[in-house]
Amino acid sequence: MKIISMIPARYAASRFPAKLMQDLGGKTVILRTYEAAVQTGLFDEVYVVTDSDIIYEEISRNGGKALMSIEEHECGSDRIAEAVADMDVDIVVNVQGDEPFIDRKSLQNVIDVFKDDPSKEIDLASLMIPINDQEEIENPNAVKVIVDVRNFALYFSRSPIPYRRDKEASIQYYKHKGIYAFRKEALMDFHRLPMQPLEATEKIEAIRYLEYGKKIKMVETNASGIGIDTPEDLEKAKKELK
Repeated sequence: MKIISMIPARYAASRFPAKLMQDLGGKTVILRTYEAAVQTGLFDEVYVVTDSDIIYEEISRNGGKALMSIEEHECGSDRIAEAVADMDVDIVVNVQGDEPFIDRKSLQNVIDVFKDDPSKEIDLASLMIPINDQEEIENPNAVKVIVDVRNFALYFSRSPIPYRRDKEASIQYYKHKGIYAFRKEALMDFHRLPMQPLEATEKIEAIRYLEYGKKIKMVETNASGIGIDTPEDLEKAKKELK
């Protein structure tokens, strides 16, 4: 089974422009993420796939493997699908370019989903983190996920799901952590299939897989890490690095 990591990397970002090129302890955020993915030792190859000459040069100049996107893409899955279309690979792991503190154990657990699936029932695997803070549960920037008894995803939403109609009911909320592992076929299907209204409404690409009947196995983790979405996040990351 050939397993590669793809790190989609856009230069533009609405909340924090050029965040991937910000300095984080003497190296850029994207370079630290790339090096962290390589250092896990879990992948046959690691690539950064980008629409930016600046990011491409940053990775290449430092001895890394970078690919330039040919087309314009709205999401990371489309960008990765274009890059792997002609590659002989089985599993593609999408590592977020703005999360340089990669948890190796969580990635290993996601990859193991496919090693324990000889019937190839599972199309994707991803991570979910238990959350209990009400502000985070209600925060639309935190994507929530609900699962069945086998931890297959039922739905993703920016709204608090499930809705707690019975205030006394005991329920655990989960936040979706945007690391995906795909079978290549599922990724290419995503690229070919048009966006449907649910995905367009929520702006969550994982919903497209569900809308077309793909099975997403969710793996619980407690390793939240630090994603760099704002200048404040960058300052937290600098403290973490120290």
